[in-house]
Amino acid sequence: MLYGLLQVFSGVNPLLLSREAAVAFHIASQNRLLRMNSTCPESFDFHFQDDKMTCPFREVEKKAAQLISSYTRDPPLFLQLKDYFWVKTPSLYELPYGTKGAEEILLRLLAITSYSLPESIQSLKCRRCAVVGNGHRLRNSSMGEVINKYDVVIRLNNAPVHGYERDVGSKTTMRLFYPESAHFNPQTENNPNTLLVLVAFKPMDFMWMETILHDKKRIRKGFWKQPPLIWNANPKQVRILNPYFMEVTAAKVLKLPVKQLWKLKQKPTTGLVAITLALHFCDVVHIAGFGYPSSDNKKQSIHYYEQITVKSMAVSGHNVSHEAFAIKKMLELGLVKNLTYF
Repeated sequence: MLYGLLQVFSGVNPLLLSREAAVAFHIASQNRLLRMNSTCPESFDFHFQDDKMTCPFREVEKKAAQLISSYTRDPPLFLQLKDYFWVKTPSLYELPYGTKGAEEILLRLLAITSYSLPESIQSLKCRRCAVVGNGHRLRNSSMGEVINKYDVVIRLNNAPVHGYERDVGSKTTMRLFYPESAHFNPQTENNPNTLLVLVAFKPMDFMWMETILHDKKRIRKGFWKQPPLIWNANPKQVRILNPYFMEVTAAKVLKLPVKQLWKLKQKPTTGLVAITLALHFCDVVHIAGFGYPSSDNKKQSIHYYEQITVKSMAVSGHNVSHEAFAIKKMLELGLVKNLTYF
């Protein structure tokens, strides 16, 4: 199939191409096929990141305003000590949508972590970002070299890189996680300069991080799953995600009732929060490895690295159908593009 597509659409002998080039031609071919077939769903979108592509400055900002009301890039990505040290930042909500009631522990944690972006990222005139999900469709995708070409690569939770480089790449600019999902080796599964971004759902998450970084007596209760007791991370690489992005994801992307957010059991997934974060930070946002098997598919694994089925999502507090609709809306608006299929 791939050989034939390359010959039909490019006239190039695919046997003479590198693996990376073959993937590029394959994706380009899929794009052309999709344009020719109007019955194909709009969300089934392939795209290859070209090093020489023109940066669509402010395009994401303009399109994001169609999805996210009162869209702004003013809020910082990460929480900062100065906002809590002298001036007590007012917060309407408790975690995960605000910091109300957690200021004291947060103050101690921010004193030993940082909030800045690497200068190599901050100074970019165009930030091309790939948000890499954990979905099974990444398995045998050969997308690794393509993913590595992005300026910023955002990964999620405990998704491994080591041993899966061909499919998921090896570059990691940020890894979003929470204590229960921190079962990864910060050294082997990341790069030396990877930012470890804590997504806090409750005050205990701040306390866990403080005990880890200060090497205090570990906390074992208050978690739905035991987090790591030993976690060798450099405090200089740790960041605390601004809960603003969790609030925006819930209230404006998923359209959950704002006044009842704290009552709702449904919480956004780390993946959808990561996409929302990218929409407030990047000039180009592409995603890979998002999407779940249908609810009637009981055997298909949902992750590329482990055998867990969609049944496990029933008690997760996430509404994957609701999130799938939100991502499809982003694809239709051209806010994001897919490197895999959705």
